Amino acid sequence: MKQRKVWAAAFAAVAMFAVAACGGDDAAEEVTEETEAAAEETTEEATPAEDYSMVKAAVVYITTPGDKGWSYMHDLGIAQMESELGIEVTRLELVPEGAEAVAVFDKLARDGYNLIMGTSFGYMDPMLEVAAKYPNVCFQHASGYKTAANMGNYFGAMEEARYLSGIAAASSSKSGKLGYVAAFPIPEVLRGINAFTLGARSVNPAATVQVAWTSTWYDPAVEKEAAQSLLAAGADVLAQHQDSPATGEAAKEAGAKWVGYNSDVAAADFPDTWLTSPKWNWGPHYVKLGKDVAAGTCDSTPYYGTMADGMITLGAYGSSVSQATQDLIAEKAADIILGVNPLPPEYVRYFSHAN
Repeated sequence: MKQRKVWAAAFAAVAMFAVAACGGDDAAEEVTEETEAAAEETTEEATPAEDYSMVKAAVVYITTPGDKGWSYMHDLGIAQMESELGIEVTRLELVPEGAEAVAVFDKLARDGYNLIMGTSFGYMDPMLEVAAKYPNVCFQHASGYKTAANMGNYFGAMEEARYLSGIAAASSSKSGKLGYVAAFPIPEVLRGINAFTLGARSVNPAATVQVAWTSTWYDPAVEKEAAQSLLAAGADVLAQHQDSPATGEAAKEAGAKWVGYNSDVAAADFPDTWLTSPKWNWGPHYVKLGKDVAAGTCDSTPYYGTMADGMITLGAYGSSVSQATQDLIAEKAADIILGVNPLPPEYVRYFSHAN
């Protein structure tokens, strides 16, 4: 539900009404095109532009937009928010999860920010703790599952694109052995691995997926080492739930194929290795969050975007993805968008930490 809070000294709405006197037919005929044009111009000038200047927003990143992945795509969305609303958003980068996040969120609230966004799973409890202290500040958390009256969360059905990327991976594998470099065994990561596996097995029932855990969202050296261990075990296609392109670097060096994550900005750097990438589009939701705060609301209803609403997409294909595979993926994507989801029911909407 939406919790309405008054966060400005006053909100005023002004309605403009134009009253036209009724005359005879002759009088009506005397209205010239110039008069009509002038009236239209006056009406346009009298309509006030929407003002979002009261929105003081900040976003907190676990990495930097230079990761070409998770934070990069969030930052594109924040840039869209700035452009459409005409505001500046404060960015804080490389903020660790845990106690340091508590201190950062608390300081932002004390500094007068009325929209504070955190973009890492481990920010959830720190944000919830701080939100309880500042009921007139709107907090929004990406990827979590907890809410409060003034704290919402937002994420998306990345499992849809993961399934499709699994089709691309299995179709490009000669051995049927796929590797997956993953950060932490939390719900969003686990359902992504499972969806990828289901997609792969939809074209090769004998396909296997081996996972290497890194215990980090972003550490290129650790990610690359994990990728190399999978390649050594026989994988000829790698996928990832990580924030750097290090998995792609390992695949390139070994002559293997690679499915990225978050964005497809790295595709040009790996022309012979790249297959595709599950991809985020955060911009429209960030614009909505800013508009909500400008209107005096904080939407605490969990938002779970999909391919159907445009939050989830599949990135550009590499040259080694055959047209037949692209056509199959397009067919499955169309089914997903229409609601004919190939995934089990528990994947359709996923907010329970217990699942």
